[in-house]
Amino acid sequence: MRSTPEEMAAATREVFALRFEWALDDLRALVSGRPLLAEGWGLRPEFVAPLLDSPRRMVVLVPTEEFRQHQLKTLPRAGTFSPAVSDPVRAQQNRIARDRLLAEDAVRSAREHGIRVLAVDGSRNAEEVAGQVADHFSPYL
Repeated sequence: MRSTPEEMAAATREVFALRFEWALDDLRALVSGRPLLAEGWGLRPEFVAPLLDSPRRMVVLVPTEEFRQHQLKTLPRAGTFSPAVSDPVRAQQNRIARDRLLAEDAVRSAREHGIRVLAVDGSRNAEEVAGQVADHFSPYL
């Protein structure tokens, strides 16, 4: 509760860096004759880009502000906190601001590395978004 959204975002980035190494260990253990698709909030462009032979091997999906607000209003888990949280309103404001900062950072990093960014705005259903992602990667399949 005492951390600012900026401090929360910085701490989350540190966790992402640590967990990225764990994700790489898991991915190295997989064997497949086909390309593998890995996804996750912590697979940041600045971590992944140096490992790619082409920036087309990655795509970053990021929610628009409108879609983020829609999720906050419609997904029960989006406003759920532990009963131990002393100020749920402030906690929610901080979490929303942290997530916005992390999304902006992912977009900025993706653009710096020439990685495509797909905005998720809710106008397409999950299957349509998956189709866009599949189309993006189709040259590698």
